[in-house]
Amino acid sequence: MNTEKLSAYEIVEKRHIDDLNSDSYLMRHKKTGARVAILSNDDENKVFAIGFRTPPKDSTGVAHIIEHTVLCGSDKYPIKDPFVELVKGSLNTFLNAMTFPDKTVYPLASCNDADFQNLMDVYLDAVFYPNIYKTDKIFSQEGWHYEMENADSDLTINGVVYNEMKGAFSSADDVLSREIQSSLYPDTTYGIESGGDPDVIPELTYEDYLDFHRKYYHPSNSYIYLYGNLDIAEKLDYIDKNYLSRFDRLDVDSKIERQEAFKEPKEIVKPYSVLAEDKIDKNTYLSYNCSVGSTLDKKLYIAFDILDYALCSAPGAPIKKALIDKGIGQDVYSEYDNGIQQPVFSIIAKNADASQKEEFVETIRSVLKEQAANGIDKKALLAGLNYDEFKYREADFGRYPKGLLYGLQVFDSWLYDDNSPWINVEANETFAELKKEVPGRYFEELIEKYLLNNPHRTVVMLEPTPGLTEKKDEELKKKLADYKASLSKEEIEKIVKYTADLKEYQDTPDTPEDLRKIPMLELKDLKKESEKFIYDKRTENGVDILFHDVFTNGIVYLTFVFDLKNLDAELVPYVSVLKKVIGMMDTENYSYGDLFNEVNIKTGGITGSISTYTNSDDVSKFTTTLEVSVKVLHENLHYAFDLVKEILTKTKLDDIKRLKEILEEQYARLQSDLASAGHQTSAVRAMSYVSPAAAISDRTSGIGYFRHLEELLSKIDTPEGEKEITGTLKSLCNAIFRAENLLVDVTCTDKEYEGIADESKAFSDSLFTDEYDKNKFEVKTCRRNEAFKTAGQVQYVCRAGNFASKGLSYSGALRVLKVMMGYDYLWKNIRVIGGAYGCMSSYAKNGDSAFVTYRDPNLKNSIDVFEKASEYLRNFDEDERVILKYIIGAISDLDTPKTPSAKGTYGLSAYLCNSKMEKIQRSRDELLGTTKETIRGLSKYVDAFMEDDCLCVIGSSEKIDSEKDLFDNIEQLVNK
Repeated sequence: MNTEKLSAYEIVEKRHIDDLNSDSYLMRHKKTGARVAILSNDDENKVFAIGFRTPPKDSTGVAHIIEHTVLCGSDKYPIKDPFVELVKGSLNTFLNAMTFPDKTVYPLASCNDADFQNLMDVYLDAVFYPNIYKTDKIFSQEGWHYEMENADSDLTINGVVYNEMKGAFSSADDVLSREIQSSLYPDTTYGIESGGDPDVIPELTYEDYLDFHRKYYHPSNSYIYLYGNLDIAEKLDYIDKNYLSRFDRLDVDSKIERQEAFKEPKEIVKPYSVLAEDKIDKNTYLSYNCSVGSTLDKKLYIAFDILDYALCSAPGAPIKKALIDKGIGQDVYSEYDNGIQQPVFSIIAKNADASQKEEFVETIRSVLKEQAANGIDKKALLAGLNYDEFKYREADFGRYPKGLLYGLQVFDSWLYDDNSPWINVEANETFAELKKEVPGRYFEELIEKYLLNNPHRTVVMLEPTPGLTEKKDEELKKKLADYKASLSKEEIEKIVKYTADLKEYQDTPDTPEDLRKIPMLELKDLKKESEKFIYDKRTENGVDILFHDVFTNGIVYLTFVFDLKNLDAELVPYVSVLKKVIGMMDTENYSYGDLFNEVNIKTGGITGSISTYTNSDDVSKFTTTLEVSVKVLHENLHYAFDLVKEILTKTKLDDIKRLKEILEEQYARLQSDLASAGHQTSAVRAMSYVSPAAAISDRTSGIGYFRHLEELLSKIDTPEGEKEITGTLKSLCNAIFRAENLLVDVTCTDKEYEGIADESKAFSDSLFTDEYDKNKFEVKTCRRNEAFKTAGQVQYVCRAGNFASKGLSYSGALRVLKVMMGYDYLWKNIRVIGGAYGCMSSYAKNGDSAFVTYRDPNLKNSIDVFEKASEYLRNFDEDERVILKYIIGAISDLDTPKTPSAKGTYGLSAYLCNSKMEKIQRSRDELLGTTKETIRGLSKYVDAFMEDDCLCVIGSSEKIDSEKDLFDNIEQLVNK
């Protein structure tokens, strides 16, 4: 880096970090004191982030609302939503903003140099010069506002953050996390809800909101992070001259105060909402929570994650096993949050009884005392260590740039010590040190110090309260009605006028001049060629092997793919049970706890999945597979094959007690997951009415599977039920895990491929050979419109269908349509005007399509918006620049950089879908060639899938009951 250009900065530290193969720089801006941390390396996926310490003083959600609103226009970019324009028209690999309990961070990433510069400039202008001072309508739209369409209307409250947090407060898991943190740190910022409590958000005034920005969004309170292969000196010079140098140093009091340690433990009981019809027995959350040192202790930062694994997270871990054996909770797990100044370790029992609280605490403390006195299983500690170290060295975060994850982790220490940004990302030395501690008593002493003899701990119990949501809704209605009754005629007219003015503001398009101020790439900046898939189909020693020659840094990625073509499709839900069971039960040579540890000592983990692959030549046909994946260093290749062989062919499926524990844990997790990810749940369910592929997804991970678990749990304690369940699982093993169904998928280099053929042959020979009844895999669908009630305060609304069944072929231009819908038509009408937190659409190659909303205060209004989408497309009349923006956004989504394992997955999918590069390239050409006429023509695709009229809604009883005529069937999401 050319330091001559950096006279505006002081270099605090400069050194090479071997662990990250990066040159690191820690700097300070001389004039303002802005902090700068840099990791310079050869990674083309560049990352920028600017963050601020933002400790709120109350739960009005001011930090969260600021995060939303600074991205709604700025001095240099005065349009109403530059963030959305960037998403639509940039090649970003990540673009978002995040509110944490004590900080707000604005990260972005891109592989394109010009694009990276554009994104960085828009974000810097947004945080330092936002339009929030020019109009209060930004605050009203994103935060909260009173709403009345006319003087006779009911007075209501609306706002994007307000509705987002109503959704968050509807999740018992989210409520518990919030109460745990608040219980341990009541006198600090961690005792406050930074996202905003819906009951408190309307107390936030416009002036208090502006004051928060004035105080905290200043360079003197900023943290700037840069990562990757970029001209650091050029970037820092630009940031100084265009932003930082314009400010003077300010003494910002944003220190994150520490909670004084408790003199004695505390107990807290809080309610959470369930439906009036729900049972309250076996529906309580119990938690044992401890404050654990400081996030600045780099050894403790990792050590407690390993302790978490050895004590409770791993199957068969002593605390988990002790609680499950006593029937305390259906799902027992632990959580370690080291992303705040004072980390938290929690042990949680879900679906327990309130009467079990004392036994819950006594059991935990008894096990902890035994572990501290007699020693933790050393193999469990080594397994936890290896698992964490493997993940750290692999640095595979899927679609997320690794520089982004490093950056967020940097904030875990940097926020509390200006000179310590790297301590938690530079971890090889810490792992080596911890390995030396395993034989001694280091981990046992951690138990004694932090979990047994630590008075700074709490027991938090969440008790189910039937009808709590309905009660709060009625209280709010009455409060608003009383407030309206207290208003004068003039005051009511003022609210009605403001409602109309806000809608007019939202409806008024940005001027073409302002829109052109948003920097944008050109068509020539986009790659014309599709990424080629890599695979070599081989048959060696009679075994089919699909090899992807990809550099993987010494890791071998193996996937054992089993075709389900000869299975009765009605058994698909049982296949999902089998997927969850394998690796979690005793085998001939291991207890399930020892097996799990052995897997994590010898490999980077073994996982199962069920996938469907649409035939590219005939989209009505598809292949369904059960896949078992393992990642392993080449020197441990033999162990990987042996462990998978052990799991698939030697699992003891007769252990009904253990089987029930697994099913109950799955049930408890799905119980919350289906509701909190209601947009995905409703979309899969709605598409399952007409799509066999979607029906498989629903029956293996959605509502269909949840109903299957309910049925199994209702009969597992009967002799007939036990016989049926264990018998079915055994017969499935024999029918699926057979040589004739097997494809071994391998991603590595030629060098690491050595030994694969012989290991694959031995593996194939070990599979089942007994005769079985072959069936034709046929999935039946049934169209029905459904609503599922929850105790939540928001809705997830989906309309779905299939265009291919109407004779339409997939076009690459549908990727452009996804961008248009998600960030223009649906965004404006569902989010900006409707107040929902999110909206999206999807169009698959097999024709499956959907419109869906997320944390939506509406139901029928959103369906009406869906109904008018086709008309919007038919009347589309934007210029070429706008269309190019959509094209760039679509290419950005398509060209997300792939990790080595993702390149292998891409090749496997291409093979199983019978994809040809010519067709993939044609699809890309269609995308790049999208015109105004193309977009208008896409209206027929929307008409085609909307014609199926598949509707699924997950939401509140009140909303669903008010629109009951829309549905063929209405039931509670959770019946048990």
